[in-house]
Amino acid sequence: MLVFPNCKINLGLQIVSKRADGFHNIESVMVPVGWTDMLEIIPAKTNSFFIAGNNIGCKVENNLCYKAYELLKKEFDLPPVSLYLYKKIPHGAGLGGGSSDAAFTLKTLNELFSLGLNTEILLSYAAKLGSDCPFFITNHPSFATGKGDYLLPIDLPIKGLEIAIIKPEIAISTAEAYSSVIPKDAEYSICEILKQNIRTWRQHLKNDFETAVFKKYPELEQIKNKLYDKGALYASMSGSGSAIYGIFEKKVDLKSTFRDLQIWQGCL
Repeated sequence: MLVFPNCKINLGLQIVSKRADGFHNIESVMVPVGWTDMLEIIPAKTNSFFIAGNNIGCKVENNLCYKAYELLKKEFDLPPVSLYLYKKIPHGAGLGGGSSDAAFTLKTLNELFSLGLNTEILLSYAAKLGSDCPFFITNHPSFATGKGDYLLPIDLPIKGLEIAIIKPEIAISTAEAYSSVIPKDAEYSICEILKQNIRTWRQHLKNDFETAVFKKYPELEQIKNKLYDKGALYASMSGSGSAIYGIFEKKVDLKSTFRDLQIWQGCL
């Protein structure tokens, strides 16, 4: 069975408090985007796991697809599989590529072996794998709270707009990003801002990671400013970085502006 795990962007991100378990409570709106990996899982005589494409720098047993398989295998005694993952979504970008791979592994195994797991149960398994994983089970624009695993589906006035994602060579781990931020109570309602005209988002819709990350990596702020110079209605860092996205009314040629950087463009 062949599937295409997609990435996400964050529209606004507020880091509200530090939790007793060491994680952070956040508020953000996550939106699925069409930049995808490729994942194939087929029954086999013995287990085999292959990862190709973008180098993610981890052993197979540490990959979230492998962990997702092992999680369900303990519960359902799954037969062996051959799993092939081709990575196109960059890591350390704040796009949730690894989390998406894990969630799609759960969904694919559920369908492939007729496990009968409903969405609620799949969400509970996904939450054991990572904070962003539950989002990719439903894969619908959602207001995320808690660690990012409590999701409320919402409608957004962005359907049909164009998006461009710029990914420099910089990779930022989640731990690195959180080490430089100070949690604070939410100063505004992200959902209320998103109801306003998108042209007002630039003044009000913020990602709390940007202040510290831009100070350490000023080239990221330069990318954001260039997206506005090219006519972006809204631009931001996604999640904990380092990908910067811009939302446009129509597709814009960005190749000459970001000549040496990775670019993905598509429709929301």
